[in-house]
Amino acid sequence: MIKYIGSKRVLVPHIVRAVSAFPASGRVLDLFSGTSRVARGLKETGRYVIANDHLAYAATLARCYVQADANRWVDEARGLIEDLSRIAPKPGYFTKAFCDDARYLKPKNGARVDAIREEIARRNLPTELEAIALVSLMEAADRVDSTTGVQMAYLKKWAARASNDLALRLPAILPGAGEALHLDAVDAASRVDADIAYIDPPYNQHSYMGNYHVWESLVRWDKPETYGIANKRVQCKEYKSDFNSKRRIHQGLREVFEALRCKHLLVSFNNEGHVDRDEMIDLLSERGHVGVVAVDFKRYVGAQIGIHNPSGKKVGRVSHLRNKEYFFVVSDRRDTVDSVVAAIESSIESTALASSRSKRKRKGHESERRVE
Repeated sequence: MIKYIGSKRVLVPHIVRAVSAFPASGRVLDLFSGTSRVARGLKETGRYVIANDHLAYAATLARCYVQADANRWVDEARGLIEDLSRIAPKPGYFTKAFCDDARYLKPKNGARVDAIREEIARRNLPTELEAIALVSLMEAADRVDSTTGVQMAYLKKWAARASNDLALRLPAILPGAGEALHLDAVDAASRVDADIAYIDPPYNQHSYMGNYHVWESLVRWDKPETYGIANKRVQCKEYKSDFNSKRRIHQGLREVFEALRCKHLLVSFNNEGHVDRDEMIDLLSERGHVGVVAVDFKRYVGAQIGIHNPSGKKVGRVSHLRNKEYFFVVSDRRDTVDSVVAAIESSIESTALASSRSKRKRKGHESERRVE
């Protein structure tokens, strides 16, 4: 899957364990699905998952990884991707905007993106098959890009991977039913009946539209006007989300929580967000009992590298390399909250123990090599 700030890749086992600990968990709503890592992880357990996101690229990822049934689409998708892989490169909008005017990919790969994307548009494919093709192209471009994982800027010097040739792969789609929505969060919350809602909203001033504008333009293929050094789609200037505003986020969250039609909630939120732990508890307590578990979490790579000015010179210092992800467990029964909290804590402990054993094993191998 694509590189993604805020990705819950390493937290998926804890989330799956938490969902499994609720008394009813067959139908789960992932309200802010992003890359669909969590939604896909839940679908893999056999649950019916409804993944929603208001951004086009994220909704497309959900159609591929949640809605598409491998039993129905995998053979046809494999043939399609083989066909698309044979298309000759032809530079166009994407190459000019994101390879010539900006430097996210090298022009040789941009020309392949242009040609393949035009062919996908020309074929007028069924929804799920189109999503699989677009995700294959998005992920292929991500493997040869020159960023730190966000598209607010590109690297001053080309990343080594950018010289590789773009290559399509069949996404790892799963068998079984699921559903993908492309709606505003409140709208989706008010429409979907589910046993559990997993909620992982944006938490600070950085907009996901701006962070991943290249993928948004690639999926929409509306060839918009762009602006600035990063060549963002002009829509980014107008795009405003309550969740990116310190002043409006409390009301935005309150509206989402009030609209939800589900029995239980599992909310993930970062300690660097606009809402602190106690404020989130206050917001959620209107729906029932609340339990909290904190998980130590590595910051995304861009934060570890530090802040650079437009000329590429490093300015300021990296203040810290790790933060905390809070899991808020909400239910109308205290014993349910307690059992889910215990399940998350057990999952965290098991992961830490396995990691410690792995480190000791690696050190043992290194000692053996030194002796030899």
